[in-house]
Amino acid sequence: METQAEIDFQSAVSAFSAARNEPDWLQKLRLTMLAKYPELALPKFDKIQYQRWPLTDAHEPAVQASDATALAALDLDYADAKNVLVTFGETVVTTRLDPELAAQGVIFTDIFTAVRDYPELVEKYFMTTAIKPDANRLTAFHAAFLNGGAFLYVPKNVVVKEPIQGYYIQDSTRKQDFIQHVLVVADTNSQVTYAENYATVGTEANLANVVVEVIAADDAHVHFSAVDQFSPATTGYLSRQGNLANDAQLDWAVGMMNDGNVVVDFNTDLVGKGAHAEVKVVAVTTGKQLQGIDTRVTNYGQHTIGHILQHGVILETSSLIFNGVGHIVKGARGSDSQQESRVLMLSTHARGDANPILLIDENDVTAGHAASVGRVDQEQMYYLMSRGIDKKRAERLVIRGFLGNVLTEIPAKRVRDQLTATIERKLENGQKSE
Repeated sequence: METQAEIDFQSAVSAFSAARNEPDWLQKLRLTMLAKYPELALPKFDKIQYQRWPLTDAHEPAVQASDATALAALDLDYADAKNVLVTFGETVVTTRLDPELAAQGVIFTDIFTAVRDYPELVEKYFMTTAIKPDANRLTAFHAAFLNGGAFLYVPKNVVVKEPIQGYYIQDSTRKQDFIQHVLVVADTNSQVTYAENYATVGTEANLANVVVEVIAADDAHVHFSAVDQFSPATTGYLSRQGNLANDAQLDWAVGMMNDGNVVVDFNTDLVGKGAHAEVKVVAVTTGKQLQGIDTRVTNYGQHTIGHILQHGVILETSSLIFNGVGHIVKGARGSDSQQESRVLMLSTHARGDANPILLIDENDVTAGHAASVGRVDQEQMYYLMSRGIDKKRAERLVIRGFLGNVLTEIPAKRVRDQLTATIERKLENGQKSE
């Protein structure tokens, strides 16, 4: 196998872009970031040590088809979904959009179809607003080696009542990078509920680099939920970025259920007056993995609201780090920034951190934080075990109650049920190894 140094990445990236019939602007962006990314710094997150991870050890990009029959191992439930996109590696398996929504101008398709069919629209928003391609080494690497993803656009005044669902499955039956970009744009006074799922099929060690941009125009409202379940062999960088205009609202609900090492860059900019973001994160770590989650909400506009709620559980020798950063900039009068990060430890060998950071540059505001790292309440355990419940089941009941404070805040029942099932799986596997 060729080493990274032996690969002519410029020729390979150009050939990949040409094979995908990409517009000139995207090919130029790829080549610019390919030359630039080695010179850029890695993003820094307090107490998250990931710098030695192989997050930029790229394989030669090439259009590769994946065998969709391998997805049977995941038992994906999308048969009845009206609006759904399923991709496996670089292969689009299924794409459906309600004809009534399409008639109203809604677009939901894979990223390569989008850049071919709607090049000007995609170019307007792709890494121009929520995050820039040269923000750091990992975002530039992402722009250079992008090989999958999706584009969702909701026009002005359109209300999408049925949820939009995306399933993005990493093909680790072979060596193949998983570099996905999801771009969600909700135009003025629109509403949409979008749910995405990430998972892995196969056992090869691969990297994942996922960038999600959510752009909400004036008075738009986006409900965004995600369940991430990358495999133990996946080392990942997950970046979710939001940009909100006047009176826009974005409700994030994310379950970090990965089994491998993952660093998460979660950022929302409240740019417009009256913008409002609710960020809810649930995480469970097991084995020897590290999940480092850096969640930031920045209040730029006046009378903006940014709330962060993070609860996590750690088992075995794993590590979980929550950074919560609330920043109210000068001029953001009348704004509110609140955060709560709590970690529950089920092992004496595990490591947990909950780091609250408030940066307040304005006087006329409200702000607060809460953070804790602790073990299972022994009084609760004693109460449950005194009624005939064995220790492992008692622990899981206590954990359900702990995470339930966040889960009940997630409006979509389907997402709550999926997260609950995934949490049960991780807890059961973790407890078997104790």
